[in-house]
This record gives sequence, structure tokens and C-alpha cells, in this order.
Amino acid sequence: MIRHILLIKFKSSAHPQKIEALQDLFESMPDKIEGVSAVEWGLNDSPEGKNKGFTHAVLMTFDDEEARQRYLPHPEHSALKEVFIPLLEDIVVFDYQV
Repeated sequence: MIRHILLIKFKSSAHPQKIEALQDLFESMPDKIEGVSAVEWGLNDSPEGKNKGFTHAVLMTFDDEEARQRYLPHPEHSALKEVFIPLLEDIVVFDYQV
């Protein structure tokens, strides 16, 4: 199993409705791409103030390496990026094996 973590900083101009539509796209990935077993979307609520401007997180779970390799070039992932990239100011991507 592979966990795929995104820490997201949106542009100040990113409209909340577009961010909500992006959330829906992320959360639909398990229904669209074989091997994407789960997606979680969350807002930072840490009281520590160490998020460096990153406000949202996405945690995706891939069944295995083949699933991750299927996701990366998949047309649904490309469609998600078309919505995502114009809203994005900065991102951290971190994957690890479970």
C-alpha cells in the first residue's frame, strides 16, 4: 500500500466554489481509477501555527505501486490537474509505503 500526501497552499484568488469542486474531483478518484482505494481531504486546524501557509491536505491510498503508476498518467488525473493547477500557489507531495 502507498500513501500519497499533498499539502496544498491555494492562491489567495482561488474561489471557494472552485476549491470545493476540486475536493469533489479528488474524492471521486476511487470510483474512477482502479487501485485508488481511498481519498481524504482536510483543512489545517493545528493550533501550532507551523503550517507555513499550507491550508489543505489530501491523503490518497494506492493499493500498490502498479496502482500509483496507473494513476499518474490516467486521463482522470489529467482532468483533475486542469482544475487544480490554476488554483495552486504551492504544494508538497510526499509518498511512502505502508
